[in-house]
Formats: sequence, structure tokens, C-alpha cells
Amino acid sequence: MWSFAKRIWTTLRRPSAYFSLGFLTIGSFVAGIIFWGGFNTAMELTNTETFCVGCHEMRENVFAELKTTIHYANRSGVRATCPDCHVPHGWTDKIGRKVAASKEVWGKIFGTINTPEKFNAHRLTMAQHEWARFKANDSLECRNCHSEQSMDFTRQSLRAAEAHQRFLVTGEKTCIDCHKGIAHQLPKGVATTYPQDRGDQAADLKTYLSQ
Repeated sequence: MWSFAKRIWTTLRRPSAYFSLGFLTIGSFVAGIIFWGGFNTAMELTNTETFCVGCHEMRENVFAELKTTIHYANRSGVRATCPDCHVPHGWTDKIGRKVAASKEVWGKIFGTINTPEKFNAHRLTMAQHEWARFKANDSLECRNCHSEQSMDFTRQSLRAAEAHQRFLVTGEKTCIDCHKGIAHQLPKGVATTYPQDRGDQAADLKTYLSQ
């Protein structure tokens, strides 16, 4: 094995008998561009909603759930897709997320979540992993669209304005602390922190802020 590696290294160090240094340099540069372009093209193809929902389990579970929420259809027509919420926008973080997602592919290939029953059996574990990721990065994917600096608290309900000013702006809590289940069904036994009835009743506000 060592002798084979030594022969390869010797060959690589040997000057080319047929091509000039300039040709090899330019050739390597062009090859690098082609590789980089192909890599990024493949990366973007895997970063589309079409690619995400190509999985049978996702199409009939979480994607179907998303369709019933305001993140999918609303009066403004602005829609959040799977990568908007589940893939970091920064290149380095995006690569890390893609590597971590390989475990999810494993679950698809080997049938860990290939039926609605199996999917729901693992829903809590998968949700907890994603909640932990959002908590660790201060709900970065939420903040890519929802900026507290741009929020007009006067146009929010009393309860929402109080909660956002107390928790979000001060950094005491992050988005995912209160908005679990905002786009997908919560696992059984998990209750959302934020009250489902979003009226302006003072009693509800007092109860919520006391939690």
C-alpha cells in the first residue's frame, strides 16, 4: 500500500512531457470552475421545494399540513417554502445542514419513516431536533423574513405586541419558544406555548405573560 502511494506521489511530482505549465494551470482553473459550478447547481437543485416534497412521507404529512397555514397561502401571496425555514441561507451553515440531512435520507431509504404510522411515531424526535436547531441559532430562519426592527407593534393585537416586546426584542426568548407548530402539526402530547385564541382579552394576556 505504501509503495503504491509512493509511486502515485512520484508520478504527480514528475514534470509533464507533453503539456506546458501554463496549459496545466489554465486547465486546472477551468476544471475548478466546472466542478464548482456543478457542485453549486446540484446544491441549489436539492434546495427547492420540489426536491423536498419528492419524498412520499413529506408530501403526505408535513407538506400537506403546511398547505393549511398562512405560511403557504395568505392575502399578500408571499409564501415560505421548505428551504426558507429548514435550510440556513449562509453558505457554510447550509453545507452543515445538508450533511446533517443525510441522516434523514437514511430514514427514507431504510423505511424508518416510510408510513404515516412510522412517521408519527418519530415525529416528536424529529421535531425536537429541529426546535433545538432553531433555538441554537436564535430562530435565524424565522428572522430572515420576520424582523422585530420592522414590526409595527401598534398594528398587532395587545397580546402579541406585549409578548414580542417582552421576549423577542429583549432576547429573553426566541421565536421557536412560542411558535412551535406554527406550520406543522405538533406531536402528540406537546402543547404550543402561544395561546391558540389570539384575541385581545386581558385575562388571556395576563395568563400568558405569567408563564
